[in-house]
Amino acid sequence: MSRSLNQSLCKPGEPRGIDIDPFESDFNMQLAQPLSRSVRLNGFATCLRLENIYWAVLERIARANGCTVNSVLSHVDREVHLRHGGVKNFSGLVRVICVVFLLNAADEADEEGDPVR
Repeated sequence: MSRSLNQSLCKPGEPRGIDIDPFESDFNMQLAQPLSRSVRLNGFATCLRLENIYWAVLERIARANGCTVNSVLSHVDREVHLRHGGVKNFSGLVRVICVVFLLNAADEADEEGDPVR
């Protein structure tokens, strides 16, 4: 085994340091704060509770499509009903869509050699 692989192995229950800290020292905890917003999904008023970071990603998706966050959410709601007959956890679906959007943007940036903005 290589030296680096041996160094990464640890005994069960033993804490291991990580190379890239996902919890940055200047991490903005406000991003994790949930926020409820009234939205209109295809004509029906409802309330959607998401963490601030997801609202920010939805705003980015809306800007990329030249529309509003409500339009994006209405599109998601309509498509999930047409394609899958609906979903039990719409908030969870929205979170997954946000992550997929960011992963796709990162993949495109990797292919172009550009950093993700």
